[in-house]
Amino acid sequence: MVSPSPSQTDPTWLSIIKLLRWHKPAGRFILMIPALWAVFLAAQGTPPLPLVGVIIVGTFVTSAAGCVINDLWDRNIDPEVERTQTRPLASRALSVQVGVAIAILALFCAALLALYLNRFSFLLCVAAVPVIVLYPTAKRVFPVPQLVLSIAWGFAVLICWSAITANLEPATWVLWGAVVLWTLGFDTVYALPDRQDDQRIGVNSSALFFGDNTPIAVGVFFAGTALLLALESQIMALHWTFWLGWSLAVIFWAKQVYDLLQPEVSPSLYGQIFGQNVIIGFMLLAAMISGTLLG
Repeated sequence: MVSPSPSQTDPTWLSIIKLLRWHKPAGRFILMIPALWAVFLAAQGTPPLPLVGVIIVGTFVTSAAGCVINDLWDRNIDPEVERTQTRPLASRALSVQVGVAIAILALFCAALLALYLNRFSFLLCVAAVPVIVLYPTAKRVFPVPQLVLSIAWGFAVLICWSAITANLEPATWVLWGAVVLWTLGFDTVYALPDRQDDQRIGVNSSALFFGDNTPIAVGVFFAGTALLLALESQIMALHWTFWLGWSLAVIFWAKQVYDLLQPEVSPSLYGQIFGQNVIIGFMLLAAMISGTLLG
């Protein structure tokens, strides 16, 4: 007799928490980080605290909505992938109707928070919605769906920067490029353990697209991130303390690529690299804050 999966035995409230991914805060933090990068740089290190609060809550709500929408699209695919087969919609712990209701509620809450922003930032929030909703379809039709996710992540920069300045500047787009490349890097690593399952069921990922060259591609993405952040520092005239955090980030990224290039890689490495990038992101945030306040 087959034992039920944990998600099938969880109480409904816990299944909803898991659907929102709030039991895995690393994935929420890694969206919050680019948003905080943008708002602190645009505000020269001193953004209004209520805006920071809106951004923090907004990233949790928006990323939750994206996760629910993704799981609705993939509810018949996730059971075929080892990493995702216990998700509440995949395991049928929650119904599609419940998933749709939660997605609508999350998007409604995100819209209410967006009303705090200026008109331009609000319109950017609206523009981000189709990218969030359609991202899950990208893996079916686009060879590098992680690029679509990266563009969705990049909206955090555009929205939060313009929440301070009401416009987009050259420095905004440099930071946007850095975030897109950074996201491509860590999300490609995140896709590595799913390669065999993805290939078997016929969905795309950057880890499949780059194949044996995936570690090199990740290295290029992280190198591009570092270069664009260096350019951002020059444009924003950040204090030299920024370079301390930047240098540590580069060392971390170099070590991650080195580990990925080894002949034998433990499957646990991929999750470790994802978690390390959360730490790197907050480390860079601290460096940006010091760089603006002391610059």
